[in-house]
Amino acid sequence: MSDVSIEIVKLQNEIARKLGLKSENTLFNYSSKDNHVDLDLITINPRHEQSFLYHSEIGIDKIEALKKMMAYVEIHHQKENSYTIQWIELGEGELNTSYFRGKNMYDVLDKFFYQRDPNLYKIYSINLNPTS
Repeated sequence: MSDVSIEIVKLQNEIARKLGLKSENTLFNYSSKDNHVDLDLITINPRHEQSFLYHSEIGIDKIEALKKMMAYVEIHHQKENSYTIQWIELGEGELNTSYFRGKNMYDVLDKFFYQRDPNLYKIYSINLNPTS
């Protein structure tokens, strides 16, 4: 494994650890576009096994995108509002509860519906959680 690959794995594991998640509950989706790399960090809820967008970053390469994601986790994560969404997947019938951080309700809904067909889900409530 190359030094770059080792650094990528270390950064990914450190980000998962800082989020309090097991590495198997995080997915790092990279896509290359016009001289930069887009990174979408996806978290997987172990209870209902649904994946949601946590945050996106852009870098000149994977390392820079991961370092920006680390900075977001360390600095900005706690500054964003916390929300609770209660929802069902149509046809499943079980009410699920998921927690998100975002700038506002629309940001949180974008994270919820990331790579999902909105017609297959029903949201029962979205609540801004009290700050401490």
